[in-house]
Amino acid sequence: MLSEPIITIDVHGMTVDKALDAIRKKVNTAGSAVYEVRVIHGFHGGTRIRSAVREEFGYGREPKIRRVQPGDNEGITRLILKELY
Repeated sequence: MLSEPIITIDVHGMTVDKALDAIRKKVNTAGSAVYEVRVIHGFHGGTRIRSAVREEFGYGREPKIRRVQPGDNEGITRLILKELY
């Protein structure tokens, strides 16, 4: 069974701590074929989870994550695990 190249996780309605734990679990269990974990955290209900995700996983704090970038809309954050050149 091949792994999907993009894993999506929806953390709407979770507390910040539960969302970060769920995201960390997805990142740590991602197979070698996965190059991105797409986090759907929403925007209109507040930005606490978005801010926490970008703070927690940015700045080289998580070794598996190469970079963090905004998604196509403000309710998504992309965690890039490997570059596709």
